Amino acid sequence: MGGDDFGHRVSRLSALAEPVRRALYRFVVTQPGPVSRDQASDGVGVARHTAKFHLDKLVDEGLLTTEFRRLTGRSGPGAGRPTKLYSRSPQEVAVSVPERHYALAGQLMARAIDDAARTGTDVMTALRDAAAQHGRTLGGQVADAAGPGASRTAVLDAVCSTLAAQGYEPRLADGVVTLANCPFHTLAREHTALVCGMNLALLSHVADESSGGLTATLDPEPGRCCVTLAAD
Repeated sequence: MGGDDFGHRVSRLSALAEPVRRALYRFVVTQPGPVSRDQASDGVGVARHTAKFHLDKLVDEGLLTTEFRRLTGRSGPGAGRPTKLYSRSPQEVAVSVPERHYALAGQLMARAIDDAARTGTDVMTALRDAAAQHGRTLGGQVADAAGPGASRTAVLDAVCSTLAAQGYEPRLADGVVTLANCPFHTLAREHTALVCGMNLALLSHVADESSGGLTATLDPEPGRCCVTLAAD
């Protein structure tokens, strides 16, 4: 998660710290359908102009969406102006400190289960294949960021930048990239062989695709990711 993205997520969630705004959000999302400003102000017990201000702030932060509809059910001349209605946004917002990417682990595992059921492949093999595919995608991003014929220093910088965006918190010293954070921490603690194997497959293909002469190695130590990447 880049700095700007992290700040944006925090801003969106912090919009709910204001008590009236939080109450309006909770009211809107518990209704069976979109609600008007009048319905929201009555439901929470605040003035209509107050409800309008906070509802629109929630829209600005991407937590609510709006639509316009005539509540009378009539159309044409004399039917009145459409009413602005609010409902919960389908966008998901999550902030974790330290950063975790359990959704990615879930996606890779779900893909592996689907592939294993479809092809008869061992599910562990399918998981490593799914992780490898994602690693190749990230490795391609590294190569693009570094540019053709990039120096090893440029490649290592691009690797660190790409992995930082994935929550790994890379640290580069003497040609070795250690990863201060595990994006799959809780899963790795409870299912170490499964998750660390997935992570090694992912990062090995990041290293391979980056064209920087890097090798990913399973090298677990307390307080950091189980994989390190080192220049050959």
